[in-house]
Amino acid sequence: MNLVVELVYILCKNFFPVDYDNTLILRELETLPFFINTLSMFVDEVTIFVKGGDGGDGCVSFRREKYIPHGGPDGGDGGKGADVILHVSEKIDTLLDITSKVKFIAENGGSGRGSNRNGKDGKDLIINVPKGTLIKDSETGRVIKDLKKTGESIRIARGGKKGRGNAYFKSATNQTPRFAEEGKKGRERWIKLELKLIADVGIIGLPNAGKSTFLSQVSSARPKIASYPFTTLQPQLGIVEIEDFKRLVFADIPGLMKGAHSGLGLGSTFLRHIERTKVVIHLIDISAKPDPLESYYLIRKELKLFNPKLSEKPEIIATNKVDLLDTRIYLNIVKNLAKKLSKPVYPISAITGKNVKTLIKRVANLIDKKTEDENSCLSLPVGRQGQTR
Repeated sequence: MNLVVELVYILCKNFFPVDYDNTLILRELETLPFFINTLSMFVDEVTIFVKGGDGGDGCVSFRREKYIPHGGPDGGDGGKGADVILHVSEKIDTLLDITSKVKFIAENGGSGRGSNRNGKDGKDLIINVPKGTLIKDSETGRVIKDLKKTGESIRIARGGKKGRGNAYFKSATNQTPRFAEEGKKGRERWIKLELKLIADVGIIGLPNAGKSTFLSQVSSARPKIASYPFTTLQPQLGIVEIEDFKRLVFADIPGLMKGAHSGLGLGSTFLRHIERTKVVIHLIDISAKPDPLESYYLIRKELKLFNPKLSEKPEIIATNKVDLLDTRIYLNIVKNLAKKLSKPVYPISAITGKNVKTLIKRVANLIDKKTEDENSCLSLPVGRQGQTR
C-alpha cells in the first residue's frame, strides 16, 4: 500500500508545476480510498452507545401440588442485568476493534419462575481498550475516567436491578400476594473514547525531518522510512534502554505541518498524543527549506494554537541530517540558531548515529529532573490557609 503512495507522490512531483508543495500533494492523496484505508488502521477516537442489561422480572406463582392445600406463593426473583465494563488490555494498542459496531448492549437478567426459582444474572459485557484511553460523556463532554494502567477497569453502564417475586412479599397480613416487581432498566449512555498514547518523549517536527529514522536508531522500532514526506501515517512507539536498566518510551508523532491545528493533513488527528509526554524532542532538518528558524517557529505555533499547554512542555532542539553538510557550515547554522532562540541546539545525524547518544543522555537527565520536581511538589505539606494556633 505504501508503494502506491510513493508512486502517486512521484507522479505529483513530476507532472504538476514546480511549486506543487507537500500540502497540495497530501490533499490529493486524502481523496483516494486506499489512502483513507491506510490511515484507518490506527484509530484513536470513537463514539459508542453502551447500555446495561435490564433486570429480570419477578414471578407471580403459587405452589400447587396434590394433597398440599394452601401451598402459598413461590414466585422467584428475576436476575440482575449485566454491566458494561471497559477494561485496559495490554494486547491492543488502538481502538480499531471497537469500530466494528456502534452499540454495545449487555445481557438482560432472566425472569423469575415458580417453585422459588430465580432468574439467571446477565453476563457482564467487557470491552477491551488500550492503555491511555480517555472516556468522555458525549453529551456534556465531561471526563468520566482516564485509563492509564494496564488491568484497570471501570463500570461504564450499570445493569438494572432484579425484580422480586411474590414469594418475597409474603407476610402474616398478606399471605397470598398476587403481584411481583418488574426488573429495572439498565443505564444507557453515549460515550466518546479518545486514545492518548502514553510516552515519556514525543518526537515532533515537519514531515521528512527524520523522526522515523531517529526512532529506529535509538530503539528496536521499525517504522516505515522513505525519502518522501508523510511516510509515517500513524504514531509509532519505541522503547529506549539507557543506563541503570532504565527504559524510556519514545513516540514518533507524524503529520505536523502548517495548519495542522485546524485539521489540515494528519496533525490534528495526532497532536493530542503529545499531551501525555514529559519531554519533547523537536527535530529540524538542517538541510531543507524553509530555514531551521522558520521551521522551528512553524511547529511551535501549531502546538500553541492546538493547546497552549503543549508549548510549555520541556523541549530539546536537535538539527538532524548534519551529515549532508560540511562541518563548518552546519556548526555555523547551529550556532546562529542557538543564539537566536537562546536555547541549546544539538546537531545530530540520525542515519549515522552522530551525537545521538549525547542527545539521549540529555533527554534522560531532563526527565529525571522533571520527575524529581514533581515528587518534591507532592511531598510538600499542605496546610489550611488562614489557620491560626
